Amino acid sequence: MATSGQGWNRRKFLRAAGAFSSASLLAVDPRVARAEPPPEITRIRLVRMPGVCQAPQYLAEQLLRDEGFAEVQYTRKSGTSKAIEIALASGEADINMHFAGPLIIRLDAGDPVVVLAGVHVGCFELFATKRTDWRFLK
Repeated sequence: MATSGQGWNRRKFLRAAGAFSSASLLAVDPRVARAEPPPEITRIRLVRMPGVCQAPQYLAEQLLRDEGFAEVQYTRKSGTSKAIEIALASGEADINMHFAGPLIIRLDAGDPVVVLAGVHVGCFELFATKRTDWRFLK
């Protein structure tokens, strides 16, 4: 245990533990304190594929249930990420994390896909030289 002045000591620990215990006894049901009404649709369908990129939406299952989705369903797919695009465009999945590039191609083809936000912002870098044609950015 750390000594006084170097971080936690026994008294600080017991004080914090007592505060957290008291707070948990006073906690209210989170459904009572909703800022918004529950969603009109209570089922949400996502795609489950192997890979690290999809991990956040698997962790979000309980958060989706807390927001009012009674049924959180995962459609299992294998292969490439193209399966995500197909599931979204066909209506087999309602929402999913996916890289924006392929979805833009689907939008351009007229598929009924709605993009809410971009992901993978840290996965790519643009390398350029003096010979790079920058006209496409204008």
